[in-house]
Amino acid sequence: MSNLFTSSDGSSCSASCKDDAPFSFGMAPPILVFTTLAVAFTPFAILMWWHYLLPLVFRIFSLTFGRSFGWCLKKGAEGRRSLLIHATAEDEADFEENQVRETGENTNDDDESWENIEASLVGSSGNGEKGSREWDGIVGFFHPFCNAGGGGERVLWAAVRATQKRWPNAKIVVYTGDHDVSKKTMLARVKNTFSIDIHSPTIHFIYISTRHWVLASTWPHMTLLGQSIGSLFMGVDAFSLLVPDIFVDTMGYAFVLGLSKILFPNMPTAAYVHYPTISTDMLDSLDPKTAVGTQGVNAGKGVGFKGFLKRHYWKIFANIYSSMGASVDVVMTNSSWTQAHIKSLWGPRRDRRGRKHPIAVVYPPCAVHEIERAVEISDESEQRRQKYLVYIAQFRPEKNHQLILQAFAEFVKTGTESARAARLVLLGSVRDDNDSRRVYQLRLLVNELHIKDQVIFRLDAPWSEILQWLGKAFVGVNGMWNEHFGIGVVEYLAAGLISVVHNSGGPKLDIVIDVDGQPTGYHASTASEFAEGFEKALSHPDPLSVRHRARLSAQRFTEEEFVKKWLTQLEKLVAMKM
Repeated sequence: MSNLFTSSDGSSCSASCKDDAPFSFGMAPPILVFTTLAVAFTPFAILMWWHYLLPLVFRIFSLTFGRSFGWCLKKGAEGRRSLLIHATAEDEADFEENQVRETGENTNDDDESWENIEASLVGSSGNGEKGSREWDGIVGFFHPFCNAGGGGERVLWAAVRATQKRWPNAKIVVYTGDHDVSKKTMLARVKNTFSIDIHSPTIHFIYISTRHWVLASTWPHMTLLGQSIGSLFMGVDAFSLLVPDIFVDTMGYAFVLGLSKILFPNMPTAAYVHYPTISTDMLDSLDPKTAVGTQGVNAGKGVGFKGFLKRHYWKIFANIYSSMGASVDVVMTNSSWTQAHIKSLWGPRRDRRGRKHPIAVVYPPCAVHEIERAVEISDESEQRRQKYLVYIAQFRPEKNHQLILQAFAEFVKTGTESARAARLVLLGSVRDDNDSRRVYQLRLLVNELHIKDQVIFRLDAPWSEILQWLGKAFVGVNGMWNEHFGIGVVEYLAAGLISVVHNSGGPKLDIVIDVDGQPTGYHASTASEFAEGFEKALSHPDPLSVRHRARLSAQRFTEEEFVKKWLTQLEKLVAMKM
């Protein structure tokens, strides 16, 4: 039995173990040294791979396969490009032949306002009048949901019309997934919804068939990454149909812009960013211990093992997102808040890559003039206003209707004269069953708070009804944390409402700001602060002066201001093609 515990050379295990050096783990010295060095240098190897080797491999890949694939896509789409140019010439000739020359009001306002805009911009590209009028290339707008009819679509169509006006010989293509909508129907809806007249002969729609890849329902898990990968499929689909001379993304698909630079390095690109796909605030909100750990729909979800994975997944995604955004030639954001976050994410890498154009704020066009015509601000109209507080917002979770209801209930409990007369009006669209359930839950909350008689729900109200509420309301409310811009808040200003908005995002930084050192509204974060703001607004000693300041402040968000800033940025891309 003793032989079972004896080594082959006759020595015992205990004897050999005594000869081992401490902490050798039974390994020979060379193997031990190699293992120690491997373990010690593994983190450094990973960092070297992530920061240096992986970008190098990616660079080699893009310079070889990427450009080759791009060349194949471009060659394959040449036939469609020729047909598009020929069709544009024919449509333009037919349009000019059949056009009825109209005089009077149909030309005066539009032409005069355009002449004022054009006079301030002609030749600023550095190419003189040629840069302003004669360029005849193709501008591609990537907006797969162009028939949605929201604020993002108002930006798209205002940008398209401005581009047509400035470069009348250019061809415009819009990449869309709205297969069931014809060009004629689409342009008619744009006219009816936004009062924007698109010149039909020079615009064309490229219908992509891969839009389902970016739907949230397609990616129930890791949605941010899944939708971004899905957008790459859309990008390849779009470029296989037509490769434009200038490529502009107006929906926030940064990965498609990165793809375009891999496939076509010399094609100028631009991004109009409504909100960052991921932001530092989103990352911070995962930690309940941070200042924003109680804000947003992902508040406090960074705890535990799942939270650990979510934090690191978001950080990796943010790194990739910043790399994609750094490739864009011209970047526009809709607000100072969005600009700050895009700068923090894209800025450092843009600087390293030598992107010379700064990230610019271009406020989206809002219906300021239409509201001015519909809503009077005067001593007479002041007598007709009632103690209504209106909140115009879709019934989505991030709009935080619960906060406003809780604040209003707290305000009502104060029993002041303003509180007794006040009524809260919730105006918003209901998109689907989830929104319907959310409205039902809000109605239950109203009952629990005992404010049923002072809260009014108006679902899917038409624009005409919204204008009526803006004309007779006293206060405009916004409860969303880090609203990237806030078109509804601009509408409050244009209508002369005294705004009580969340102390964050675009409403705080860009919209509800002082005019000549005097306020146009109030900022709040908690229910108590909102309740206090309601009291201040409804009991203001001189509300008419606040309304005049608010309307004056709204002039920064007109379509004319948008057009000027949009063309200033797009001229930089045209100059790159001259």
